Amino acid sequence: MRTRVVNAHTLEPSTGERQKNVWIDIADGRIAASGAGQAPATAGDIRVIDAGGGTVMPGLVDAHVHILVTSTDAADRAQWTPGYATVRALRSAGDMLRRGFTTVRDVGGADHGMARALQEGLAPGPRLIFGGKALSQTGGHGDFRSLNDDSQPCCQLKPDFGRIADGVDAVRHAARDEFRKGAHHLKLVVSGGVASPTDEISAVQYTPEEIRAAVVEAENHNRYVTVHAYHPRAVNQALKAGVRCVEHGNLIDDESIRLLVEQDAFLVPTIITYEAMYEAGAASGLSAGSLKKLDEVRTAAVAALEQAHRAGVNLVYGSDLLGDLQTRQLDEFTIRARVQPNIDVIRSATSTAARLLGMEREIGTLAPGALADLLVLDGDPEQDLAVLTTPERHLRYVIHGGTVTDIATARPQYRAADGICSATAMTHAHEIPGRIAAEAR
Repeated sequence: MRTRVVNAHTLEPSTGERQKNVWIDIADGRIAASGAGQAPATAGDIRVIDAGGGTVMPGLVDAHVHILVTSTDAADRAQWTPGYATVRALRSAGDMLRRGFTTVRDVGGADHGMARALQEGLAPGPRLIFGGKALSQTGGHGDFRSLNDDSQPCCQLKPDFGRIADGVDAVRHAARDEFRKGAHHLKLVVSGGVASPTDEISAVQYTPEEIRAAVVEAENHNRYVTVHAYHPRAVNQALKAGVRCVEHGNLIDDESIRLLVEQDAFLVPTIITYEAMYEAGAASGLSAGSLKKLDEVRTAAVAALEQAHRAGVNLVYGSDLLGDLQTRQLDEFTIRARVQPNIDVIRSATSTAARLLGMEREIGTLAPGALADLLVLDGDPEQDLAVLTTPERHLRYVIHGGTVTDIATARPQYRAADGICSATAMTHAHEIPGRIAAEAR
């Protein structure tokens, strides 16, 4: 079953090019062809989506999610079985898809089973690019033991955000193990964090030798290392060791900017998570100490973003929202627009994100041959980002790998990738007149 989108005003983020009255053909989960004007006649069955002059653009990418952390109640999460945690995570992934995110990068917790379930369509959701468990030193941002906890980490087999590895050999082994389990990238936590109970934001975690060991293993596996880091001492040490990406970076300095630009590295600010947690206060699940650390990084975040943007740093969209706060995933667009042009914010969630993931010919583009990840929108997001941030008003369809979801009914209408037309699609076709019509040409 093929799909054709017609009457589209397309937006190609990498170039900013707009075209009117465009048709796009989708087959086998990919963009097969496109052009302006009258679409060519075709033989056989084809379903047509009339964009009605609305914007069609690539699906969005959120490069910093934790789909396993669907609650900020740590005590409750500790009682979850792996199965229960996974079901909750997959439901959260479905919500992300319905916001327009067709690809997400998990940087702590998700595994190959979750990615496979989403790939096989066992649950609706975006493409999951996962890094397995993040690596933390003892007492680092990935070590959530309290001060009075004398237990020692053992086995670390339960699904979780991270694992502890100390020393070059242990880091090397842990990196190899995460890559063995299919990780697309490796995350190290190299500075203190907001949620971790026993470190300071300015704390530098891991030595250059430990970081370099992880980088070498990643390069040997044709992968890359990204790091959680706020303070410039930690950021700069990691960049000098060869990491490809920095998460957060709220406190970066001039040397950080220079290293990011010189090494063509990527920065993934996640400003909305600080705003959302700050507004939620104690309801966010953070302790008083964590709320104090939150204020330290929150106030510097937008200035760091503006500095990086002016210097030409590769900026990628990320949200890092946990639990119920994930509903604010799109609000990062609004924050970034304070200091960036709309088209640059859009690029951060499409073409630039695709480069970070090494998928620039696959996602973040409308080019023929790319995966058919498309949004059909009422309005022009380049002129008004509310077109993206209010999907309940402006998002009509999400097409993910050729599978079309009508946001009005929030259910997959059919699976174009495998050629199977579902009974649900046929039964409910009458519910969406003027949107999906069957044609034989």
